[in-house]
Amino acid sequence: MERNNVNVNDGVSIHGRHPLHLVEKIIRERIQSSLYWKEKCYGLSAATLMDRAFELEYIGGMYGNQQPTEFLCLVLKLLQLTPEKEIIIELIKQEDLKYVRALGAFYLRLTGKSKEIYQYLEPLLNDGRKLRVRGGDGYSLTYMDSFIDDLLHKPRVCDIILPRLMSRYVLEQNDELEPRESALEDDLD
Repeated sequence: MERNNVNVNDGVSIHGRHPLHLVEKIIRERIQSSLYWKEKCYGLSAATLMDRAFELEYIGGMYGNQQPTEFLCLVLKLLQLTPEKEIIIELIKQEDLKYVRALGAFYLRLTGKSKEIYQYLEPLLNDGRKLRVRGGDGYSLTYMDSFIDDLLHKPRVCDIILPRLMSRYVLEQNDELEPRESALEDDLD
């Protein structure tokens, strides 16, 4: 890690590790050596990072010659800053800025506890807006609900290995979550 771009998380541990180590070393090094990281992410605070988040035009992991997307750079910067959970919840509640919402959802999935992940991400399964995805083979389209479903069920999203998520069924059996009600249930009646 660059000497002048030190971690500012005051020793916070997430899932028993240093927050930056939630991103694999090779990807972390590629992010930190990218032009976007050096020019746009250096010296950002939680408040100024939001300005960069408002500029996002797509989500994704690595593309082209293994270059990180701006989305991935901002995820790493969020991990470096470890903002208050309330800030992340506000990002997720953003209805006007879909890429800001996706950034908040991804960060919560990386850092949150299983119960709060289900609690805050499942309502986004009703968000059917299109998202541009930049990947190794160019751009493609997905939908917010599909992206959220991937966050809840896939082990790797945007080239990042996600921490294990406790089964929703187990949380329901332990009375930590209410059974999920689909938005389609009203249509079936």
